[in-house]
Amino acid sequence: MSGTSLDGLDLALCEFKPAKGKYSYRIIKAKTVLYPYKWKHLLSEAKHANAKNYVRLHAEYGAFIAKEANKFLKPLKRRPYAIASHGHTVFHQPLLGFSTQIGCGATIAAHTGITTVCDFRSLDVANKGQGAPLVPIGDKFLFGDFQACLNIGGIANISFDKNGKRIAYDICEANMLLNHLSEKLGRAFDKDGELARGGKVNKKTLAALNDRDYYSNTGAKSIGREWFEREIMPQLKGKNIQSLLATAVEHIAHVIASDLDKHKIKNVLVTGGGAFNAYLVEKIRSKTKCRITIPDAETINFKEALIFAFLGYLRLNTKTNTLSSVTGARRDSCGGAVYQM
Repeated sequence: MSGTSLDGLDLALCEFKPAKGKYSYRIIKAKTVLYPYKWKHLLSEAKHANAKNYVRLHAEYGAFIAKEANKFLKPLKRRPYAIASHGHTVFHQPLLGFSTQIGCGATIAAHTGITTVCDFRSLDVANKGQGAPLVPIGDKFLFGDFQACLNIGGIANISFDKNGKRIAYDICEANMLLNHLSEKLGRAFDKDGELARGGKVNKKTLAALNDRDYYSNTGAKSIGREWFEREIMPQLKGKNIQSLLATAVEHIAHVIASDLDKHKIKNVLVTGGGAFNAYLVEKIRSKTKCRITIPDAETINFKEALIFAFLGYLRLNTKTNTLSSVTGARRDSCGGAVYQM
């Protein structure tokens, strides 16, 4: 799994077993490979590449994923049945009929010798869905003890059951915004939110950030980097980066807490890198009555990788892995391209 925040490549070796209509899981081993500057730069600039360089990067990034998977698996006696690879999202424009993730699955399969499942979003988009979020089916079957699951990654998204159906959507930008600002101060991210804690909220900028039409939209909805660059970046006016960080945290906490209260969520499991941001979590807690649960570090770091492994497991067992109640598609589907080895 590689997320929009560009932290690195998450690798998780997982095991699943059916258990009375749900599934049990075990993370046997997990690791994050931090991106060197080369890959961070290539992935962040991929949207500007010409067709030839884009396709080349798709293959090269697949080879990189395969190389890291082989290194990860080398010390282990067990070989996985399959690799489920999300890849890295470059373009997400479901209304135009596409969501593209690079990291060639054929290359991964060929270089590892392991059956590879990839391209999880395209079938849902072809069925007129958003192609996102895909994690909610894992929330439902693996983390069903919680009323809702909130992932605070590059984008914050939530899933929960409503009227007997699982619904989910992207709430707002999160680490994508915070990391963008932190990098201006020479830091990859704002550890524990301490930079934001030391800043002063700019009320005018806060009002502009909160006043995005997307937040009041209902039904299936999702956002990507294109939305962030169009809707959020123009609002980031001013040279005081700490003030902008403080304002961004206030904004993200406000939007998340408002959604929790609007849907009367009483308890929520919070994962993703944002769960480590003590100041952001503190701000969310101050704005909602919902009980916020922060799990162990392994669950925080690798829940998305775990669930994409689960999506691959469902795909290979020809079971539904994408919910139309979440994405707004015409029908549920079993998405993912398989390169059999």
